[in-house]
Amino acid sequence: MLVEKNTPLQDCNTFGIVASADTLVRIRSAADVQKFAASPHYQGRQVLVLGGGSNIVLTGDVIHAVVLKMEIPGIAVVGETDSHWIIEAGAGVRWHDLVAWTVEHGYPGLENLALVPGTVGAAPVQNIGAYGVELQDRFHALDAVDLVTHEVFSLNAAQCAFGYRDSIFKHAPAAPAGTPVAKAQGMGLAGRAVITKVRFALSKHWKPELGYLDLQRKQEQEGVAHPTAQQIFDWVVAIRQAKLPDPAVVGNAGSFFKNPTVTEDQCRDIIAREPKIVHYPMPDGSIKLAAGWMIDACGWKGKTLGNAGVYDKQALVLVNRGTAANSVTGGEVMTLAKAIQTSVYERFGIRLEPEPVVV
Repeated sequence: MLVEKNTPLQDCNTFGIVASADTLVRIRSAADVQKFAASPHYQGRQVLVLGGGSNIVLTGDVIHAVVLKMEIPGIAVVGETDSHWIIEAGAGVRWHDLVAWTVEHGYPGLENLALVPGTVGAAPVQNIGAYGVELQDRFHALDAVDLVTHEVFSLNAAQCAFGYRDSIFKHAPAAPAGTPVAKAQGMGLAGRAVITKVRFALSKHWKPELGYLDLQRKQEQEGVAHPTAQQIFDWVVAIRQAKLPDPAVVGNAGSFFKNPTVTEDQCRDIIAREPKIVHYPMPDGSIKLAAGWMIDACGWKGKTLGNAGVYDKQALVLVNRGTAANSVTGGEVMTLAKAIQTSVYERFGIRLEPEPVVV
């Protein structure tokens, strides 16, 4: 466990927002989390767990919560059944590196999630998803440390309460502080549990997921009837690179808004007014609307407010139009986000919900 004071965070968040951490603790093992929880650096202070910084907007100059910078390494096959391989990765592993490793080593199943930004430890919190696959579809279990009891515990998929870009880790605890995690499940673990390792169950009977139009177009262009996992990986990388800015070049936090879901009746009402709106039926009977299409329809693509802008190739992405010396502020990002939310609500009657955590 390495403790740092007054640490700059501009390079620790993909938006490139200038801020600093009053206290930053580098975590490289579950034991480090346990040491931190028992140390005077914690003592019940608010905690901000930071992975790749790809899903966060910092709105203050100084973060007074203790920042836990997750740097736990490692990828390995830790189990096998007749139907699945069990792959484990440390919370600090870059997500795309895990996906590339599984494809390279012959364990398919995560390829649709290539180039999703962030780290492995953050993936279950957000229940990341892309191109027809969500983390919960491949999830096996995870290990975490309880900051209250200092104990290591494990959760399966049901216990994580996954939803659309949602999980138990995004909800505040409702149980009394001393309640063991085993009894607190279902009540929220935000600020209480720190994920250290995540395990995935990858099927030995793999089938390609090609439900998204962009992938179907790639398949037609390439003339491949039965693509391999490597080919899908390459297609997803190419699609994302063509649509989305590289955070190393243009600061951003990926998709800024969730795609809203509505009922069939609500969708019919919207289509009556907006016949071209992009929408997708969901397995539960609801309809997912394309937030990026709505933002574009409201005229925001390519627009700028202060140093915050809307990416000119994908309206769902807000970007840093500033420089290293004059970077965008969290306040500018949120002012732009709120203006977009107002426009979409006034035209479509839909309230867009931001994906990133706002601190």
